[in-house]
Amino acid sequence: MDNMTCFEKVRAWFTNSKSFLLILSLQFGSAGMYVITKDALNKGMSHYVFVVYRNCIATVALAPFAFFLERKIRPKMTARIFTEIMALAFVEIILDQCFTFLGMKLTSASFASAVMNSVPSITFVLAIIFRLESMRIKELGCQAKVIGTVVSLGGALLMAMYKGPLVNIMKSSTNHVGQPGNVNDPSGDHWLMGACFLLIGCAGFSCFYILQTITLRKYPAEMSLATWVCFIGALQSTAVTLFMERHDTHVWSIGFDSSLFASAYSGIVTSAIQFYVQGKVIKTTGPVFVTAFNPLRMIIVTALACLLLAEKLYLGSIIGGVVVVVGLYLVVWGKSKEQKKRLMPPSPEKEINLQLPVTVPINESKTDNKTHFVADKNNDIEA
Repeated sequence: MDNMTCFEKVRAWFTNSKSFLLILSLQFGSAGMYVITKDALNKGMSHYVFVVYRNCIATVALAPFAFFLERKIRPKMTARIFTEIMALAFVEIILDQCFTFLGMKLTSASFASAVMNSVPSITFVLAIIFRLESMRIKELGCQAKVIGTVVSLGGALLMAMYKGPLVNIMKSSTNHVGQPGNVNDPSGDHWLMGACFLLIGCAGFSCFYILQTITLRKYPAEMSLATWVCFIGALQSTAVTLFMERHDTHVWSIGFDSSLFASAYSGIVTSAIQFYVQGKVIKTTGPVFVTAFNPLRMIIVTALACLLLAEKLYLGSIIGGVVVVVGLYLVVWGKSKEQKKRLMPPSPEKEINLQLPVTVPINESKTDNKTHFVADKNNDIEA
């Protein structure tokens, strides 16, 4: 009996924590993508070609599962849904991926991951505009979400702007093979331009979360939607690449090296799996909850980039990471408090008041300074 109770508790914990565990897994997978992709870009791979290969691989990986597993629940494709899918592909593949990887190519993996932490703030504002999130500022949960979002953004800016003394974790060369000079120096020529490109990617990423939430209401097949987004995105990014790389056709060549591994990993893990899983979580928690975990990815990327890509780690990055974790905790706590309040059953007093019939006086007469109320016949019968 005790073992059964323990098993039920563990099962209930996993059920209640499923959204948290899924998003945590996605952040670790996404952090690996940043490091692997940065290594491929450092070795000369075109970020435009990388986006094309990534989404082609994601389409091939997702299509069989989407076709067979969702054939009974997949709604009919309409012109309006297809238009929304094209918009989803544009904001995610062109605005987010193309500009994010271009910005990361001009800066560094840790800096790109830090700037991407502005996504929860932008998403929270857009969610309020599109009425996907309630803004009850007098409630404690809403206040925690607002403060946590600001704190997380402040920690990300602290990591990006304040360097502080260098923290020597291990002895390694300061420049990785194929890495452009001064990528870890904010005074570099391309650093500001890269930051602007990353901000454009953040805006596209936030728009993708909002549009995905709206589209899932009409097309509640997460895997099929992810397949369509990757397929349309591959076509759109191919057109962009043909134009941007028209003077160099050799950029399309790829061998059995880090370029192929980065494309396969990104296509399967951070496109195919991530689009499907985050679509499932968004349906139950909303877009702000999903993006609130992005700061955790920044910490993982910073650690891996320092160890594997020989990027410099400064005290400002460590302090900023701690601030981001505090903000992340506030956002998640506020969201969970709001969800508990929605699921909380009404109090017994309210239930009693709802069940008791209300008798409304409709006729009033005064006799001998006394007030008598004459009830309606319907109320008498109901009583």
